[in-house]
Amino acid sequence: MSMVADESQALRELADELGREGVICSCLEDADEIGHTVPDLVLLDADSHAGIRALSRTAIQDLHAPTIILGRLETICGLNGHLFSDDFVVKPYDLRELVLRIRCLMGRSAERNGTELITLGDLSIDTARYEVTIAGRTVVLTFREYELLKFLARNPGRVFTRDALLNHVWGRDYLGGDRTVDVHVRRLRSKIEAFGHSFIETVRNVGYRFHQND
Repeated sequence: MSMVADESQALRELADELGREGVICSCLEDADEIGHTVPDLVLLDADSHAGIRALSRTAIQDLHAPTIILGRLETICGLNGHLFSDDFVVKPYDLRELVLRIRCLMGRSAERNGTELITLGDLSIDTARYEVTIAGRTVVLTFREYELLKFLARNPGRVFTRDALLNHVWGRDYLGGDRTVDVHVRRLRSKIEAFGHSFIETVRNVGYRFHQND
């Protein structure tokens, strides 16, 4: 796992605590250093200058690694959901909760080792390469957006409630609310609809389903 934040005693102590929990963590002061690593997960400290800079880097997205934001509540609220992350943990936090969230995301990212190719109309999801294309054009997604699209695409036409999507995509141990699903669907739509397609359909008062374009 890689952690991006300004170098500090608190950062070193957190890395040591995570190590004792079995989470091996390397501390980076600049997002550009991530390009020289292959992390299973990225933890960004939004209260540091280095963490904030990293949040806006496309290099973070290109890793296709799950990302967690760590920060004070006012800092995270100030981000307004415009940054690329899959989860967040508010300071002050319980180390056990942080480790639980890290393990949950890292466990789900292991699924990327499959070789299945999902093709529905112009949409293609290469799970071996962790790539999504629409009509041959690449779509850059965060880890959670990718997992959500992949799950819906594997079940075309089937309607899922928000709670069901939380369980299948985020995991039963996820502590967030079902509005998380709405936020990620909105972000996902903004990316795939830019290609002139509409794959995710809202079923009023129920949830969402994948609609295959002809």
